[in-house]
Amino acid sequence: MTLLVFGKTGQVATELARLAPDATFLSRDQVDLADPAQVAAILSQTQADAIINAAAYTAVDKAESEADVAQAVNGTSVGIMAAHAAAQGIPFVHISTDYVFDGTGASPRAPHEATGPLGVYGESKLAGEALITGAGGIFAILRTSWVFSAHGNNFVKTMLRLSESRDQLSIVADQIGGPTPAGAIAQACLALVEALKAESGKSGTYHFSGTPDASWADFARCIFAAAGRDISVEDIPTTAFPTPAARPLNSRLDCATLQTEFGISRPDWKTAVAQIVGELT
Repeated sequence: MTLLVFGKTGQVATELARLAPDATFLSRDQVDLADPAQVAAILSQTQADAIINAAAYTAVDKAESEADVAQAVNGTSVGIMAAHAAAQGIPFVHISTDYVFDGTGASPRAPHEATGPLGVYGESKLAGEALITGAGGIFAILRTSWVFSAHGNNFVKTMLRLSESRDQLSIVADQIGGPTPAGAIAQACLALVEALKAESGKSGTYHFSGTPDASWADFARCIFAAAGRDISVEDIPTTAFPTPAARPLNSRLDCATLQTEFGISRPDWKTAVAQIVGELT
C-alpha cells in the first residue's frame, strides 16, 4: 500500500512514522495547508492508495483572530483532500476533535449527536467534516480529545516542565474528557485505512478517546505520580482561568461504534502516561 500522510512533525504524524515508516509524509515546508492551491497541486502529482490527514491548525485561542487561516487549513484544504480521495476511490482518514460539540451535559457524546462548536477552531474543524462527508468518498472521520505523547506540545510535557520549578499548581477540574495517547490514535488510523480498503461501506464519523474520563486536574495528578513528583494540585473552575476561546466542559466521547464496527477499543491513558513519563524523565 502506498500511504500519503499530511503532517510530519505533529504528535500523531510522528507516531505514524514509527508505525508506517514507508509512508510518504508531507511537512508544512512541502505543502502549506493554509494555501489550498498547494494541496491541490501536490495531490495531482501523487499516487497513493490511501490518505491520512494528521495535520491541522490547533492553536485554539489564536484561531479567534486568525479565522481565515484556521478555515483554510481545517476546512478548505481538507475538502480538497477528501474530493481527491473520492475521485480516486481510495480511503481518506481524517482526525477531528471534541471541539465540534458545545460541551454541555455530562453524558458522552455519540458521533450522530448535534454539534455546536463554541469557537473558531471547532467551527473550522466542523467545516472540514462537512466537506468530507459531502465528497461522497470512502472515509473515516476520527474525533478525538486531549492528545498527548513524548513529543510536540502537550499537557504532559507542560506539567512536567512546570513541576520542575513549582510545588503547587492550580488546574482546571470542571472540564471532563478522555486523554488520548497519540500512538493509539496512529494505530487506529492505520487500522481504519485497512478496514475501509476491505469494506468501504463502513465509512462514517467515529469517536476515539482514552479511558477513563477525567478532569485536567486528575490528569495532572496522574502525571506527577508517574514522575514521582510531590506536587500539590488545587482544583479550580474554568472561570478562574479565562482564555480567548471558550473550552467545552464536557469532552466525553462515546466510542462504542468504533469498537463495534472495527474492534478498536479505548486506550488506557494512565498506562500510556507512565510509559511516556518514563521516556521523558
